[in-house]
Amino acid sequence: MNESASLLSRMPSLYVVATPLGNLQDLSPRACAILAAVDVIAAEDTRHSQRLLDAFGINTRLVAVHQHNEQEAAGRIVDWLVAGRQVALITDAGTPAISDPGARLVARVRSAGHPVTPVPGACAAVAALSVAGIVEGGFRFVGFLPAKAAARRGALMKLADEREALVFYEAPHRVTACVADMADVLGGEREVLIARELTKLYEEIASMPLAEAGAWFAADADRGRGEFVLVVHGATAREELNAGAVRVLELLLAELPLKTAVRLAAEITGAPRNGLYSHALEHCQ
Repeated sequence: MNESASLLSRMPSLYVVATPLGNLQDLSPRACAILAAVDVIAAEDTRHSQRLLDAFGINTRLVAVHQHNEQEAAGRIVDWLVAGRQVALITDAGTPAISDPGARLVARVRSAGHPVTPVPGACAAVAALSVAGIVEGGFRFVGFLPAKAAARRGALMKLADEREALVFYEAPHRVTACVADMADVLGGEREVLIARELTKLYEEIASMPLAEAGAWFAADADRGRGEFVLVVHGATAREELNAGAVRVLELLLAELPLKTAVRLAAEITGAPRNGLYSHALEHCQ
């Protein structure tokens, strides 16, 4: 048995291996050795992953596991484990099975009774959190919000009163619309950390109130490119709405869409917009 193979369990296992977000030096020695030792590597995009393997002189067979074939591929991988083969799972960047294909595969392998072993490393959400300066409280990983505006706003409304920091992933073609909806629903005063292209050549990290995020993107067209992690600070304690604010909100909701009614109620009464949104969702729908 070679040195790399000795890192593997005697029991056929699925190794969930974190790969670099961009900087190849972030691939751990253990991850490199395991990728070289297993019999097959399941990858989200085999062409992308082949470049990573080539950079480290790894010749292990690659097979595709993506959102369109995940169930079928999971069956094949379970069969390989039954036959005594060792399998690794990687994604295009970072830790697999977190807002990426792979979670169903992991669940299928576990339900079949085979070991699943994490090989930790880069994770975009954790990397962004580490530089966000969140002093108190925990965080809630949300991942990608719905692509359609109405569904996205609905999801944000349900998160508006969360006291923990909220961590989102977002694609370049939706990021400006996403932060605009965040400012409108969560409140423009909430602080957001925008982490773009982490560990890559054009990495950029900036913090600002959500109300200023749209102007930040508009100031430089290049800021809308790449992959994004958005960390939004948690909500402050909800202020109780007085009876007058509730009455104004209810009257407006009888005639206007929720978004407009909440905005006008906040302007008329001075009540907090987040509190009005939450009251409308809980009592007026």
